[in-house]
This record gives sequence, C-alpha cells and structure tokens, in this order.
Amino acid sequence: MQSGTITSSYLSHYRRLADGGGAPEGALPVTGAQRRFLLARRLDPAGRATLVPLFFAFPAGAVDPDRLRKAAGHLAALHPALRARQLVLRGVPLQVPGAPAGHVERVRPRAGESARDALLRALAEWAADGPPLRFFLAADDDRDVLALVLDHAACDEQSLGLITAGLTDAYRDGPGPRDVPAAAAADGLAAYRDAVHLQLAAEERASHPDALAYWARRLAGVRSSTPAPVEAPSALGTGTALRRLPLGTDGGRATAFPVLLDACATAARALHGPGCLPVLGYPWGGRPPAAAPVLGCFLNTVAHPADEDDLAGRAAAWWDDLDRADTPFDEVVHAARRAGAPWSGRLDGLLTFEDLGRRPPLRLGDATGREVHFDGRPVQAPFAVSVSYGSDLLVRMTWDRSAVPDHRAEAAFASLTEALGTRTAHPVPAP
Repeated sequence: MQSGTITSSYLSHYRRLADGGGAPEGALPVTGAQRRFLLARRLDPAGRATLVPLFFAFPAGAVDPDRLRKAAGHLAALHPALRARQLVLRGVPLQVPGAPAGHVERVRPRAGESARDALLRALAEWAADGPPLRFFLAADDDRDVLALVLDHAACDEQSLGLITAGLTDAYRDGPGPRDVPAAAAADGLAAYRDAVHLQLAAEERASHPDALAYWARRLAGVRSSTPAPVEAPSALGTGTALRRLPLGTDGGRATAFPVLLDACATAARALHGPGCLPVLGYPWGGRPPAAAPVLGCFLNTVAHPADEDDLAGRAAAWWDDLDRADTPFDEVVHAARRAGAPWSGRLDGLLTFEDLGRRPPLRLGDATGREVHFDGRPVQAPFAVSVSYGSDLLVRMTWDRSAVPDHRAEAAFASLTEALGTRTAHPVPAP
C-alpha cells in the first residue's frame, strides 16, 4: 500500500476499526465516490443526499404498488448496495448492508400542485435513514408518473440498467425478498465486498506520484471564480432547457463525448465570463476488471479545465486525462492545492453522459414506462449538462438561477446544441 495518499490513510483507519471490533458486524469500506457523496451530505445544511431520479409515465392504474414493493425488496435482497446504510463511525465512513425492503409511496398532490410538484416535494423531503432505492407514484390526469429514485452513493450509470432490468423481471415473475435463497444472498454480498475492495485497490494504485504530478500541472492555470449573484432574478430555483439532436449513423461514445466536452467547455467560459478558466467535472469508470458486474457506486469524477485550445488539442488532452482518470478526485484536488494551484476543488459545471443502450426500458406487467423529464430539481453546480445517448442525443441543461441569469444560460445552451448538432451529425474521429 502506498503511504501518504488519502486512499491509503482511509484504508488504514478502516482496517484498524474493523480489526479492533469497533465496526458493526458486516461493515464494509466505501469507495472514493461514496466517500465524497457521504461528505457532501454531511456538509449540506439540511443533510440532503445526492439523488438520481428517473421519472416514468404509465397509463393510469397500470402500476400495482404492492407488486412493485415486492419486486423492489427482491432486488434489494440480491444487491447489497440497495440495502446498505451509510454511516461515519469514529471519523471513518462505512456502509453496513441491512435487511432488504421495498419502499413505494403514493404521493397525493396538494391543492394547486401538479404531479410534478408533488414528486419534487417528495424528493426534497428524502430522509437519510431510509433505503437507497425508493419509488414515488403520483396521478397526473390520465396517467400515473412513477419516480424511481436512488441515493447516488448506491448507484452509477451501469447500475441503472441492472435496476430497470431486474425490476422488470421481478415485477413480472412476482418474487419478494424472502424468495432469494440464502446462498444467493451470500454470494451477492461476497461479490459486492470483493468489488469494493478491488475498487479501493485500483484507486490506491492510481494515486501514484506521476499521476498526481500530471494533475497538478493540468490544473495549474485554473482561474475559477464564483459567479456574481444575479440581481433580482426572474425566478428562484433551477432553470432548464432541453433539446433532441440527431446523431450520425457512425456516431458512438468515443466520438460524441469529446465533442460534447468541448461544447460544454465553451458554454462554461461563456457563463463564467472573461478572466475565469472554469473546471468541469464528469463521471467516468466502472467496475475494476476483476470485479463481478455488481450494482453499486464505482465511478470517479474527472476534472477537466475548460481551456481555450483548439478542438484537436482539447481532444488530445482528454485522451491523456483518461490515462489517469482513475486517480480519485479528492487526490487530484489535494495535488493541485499542494502545487499552488488556486483551486478549491469546486466544480464550475457538471457533465453526465448516459448510454441508453445499457439501460433496458422499465416494463411493469403489460405497460412500458415512457421516460419523462421534470425541471426544478436543485443543481449541484452553477450549471449542469446531461446527455442521454441512444438513436439520438437528448441534451438537457439546468442552471442555478441565483448564480446564472436565464438569458445567459439560454444563450449558452443554444450555442452548445448548435455546436453539437453540427459536429455529431458527422462525428469527429477519435484521436
């Protein structure tokens, strides 16, 4: 084990606690991403978790809450991440798998509320001590809207596909949590434990001095700034814009993502103004090569300076970044700070990119949910761009209206989607 890294220090504290009998029975360490999500929750004044919600429209009455509750409990019995409780004991973050449970709540709109309003209210009232996977169901005229919501500490992009596929099967076949054999539950726990330890080992290896020196150089020129508060904003909360773009038949993740990152970098500079070299963050990675394809949170946040080089230069830098993308984000921040970079680790924008080919549709009985998108949820940075990649690109941008005025955000979004539409119709070859 390397000495002096954040990961090695965490593992030493965890092993000391576990070997000394101070940890609850069955307690596991947390991955680097889980550690950051837990810290963010503890720093939030309201103690709110970072949530990943998906919204699906079904025909009215098509969803059986009791059957869905059984299916969710069955899934939690198979996947320890869906029944794990996150806690901090003697300063050491841990996760403790508990009993499986399915949480399905019917949310009734209050006077003047729409189904969207009611579901967003339910998300805002999320209690930290409940299961990581929960469902909220609200009636909306001639349809029902189902919110499938996960604590981000329990999932990543790959997990979403495992969940929709697993729920579809369990809802169709009808098993509950007690129908999972003890041997299967034990095997699932062992596979998850191995994956977590393999992830931490990979994070430790990726924290070597050469990688830290690379990131210190990469972030040396960062000139991040907090946008000035908007005077008399037109509305509080979050602004949203959404657009679908065609994708060339030869387009793919390796060609679309650098173009998207470039367009977002341009948008970030437009939003934050001259004199600022903002930093974008985007999730990357998956399970370590030797790990089973378990459900959980195995991503890393990669920092990307939104520099002003040409597209080819940015694409080349991105490929260099990917060679070191496993270096934990908190290690990158500390390396930059030690090197004197004026960067606190605050991200000026977020980018997420989901390959819908990895996520089967959610089918409950005879009905297939149609994914819908609701605005109004809090954003974890001044702005965030999310892109769903399938037969086309669904581009969605949200922004904090107290930090970014609507007119500037809308102009940046228009430029971003115009650039994407031009470039992804004829994808730029990967370097």
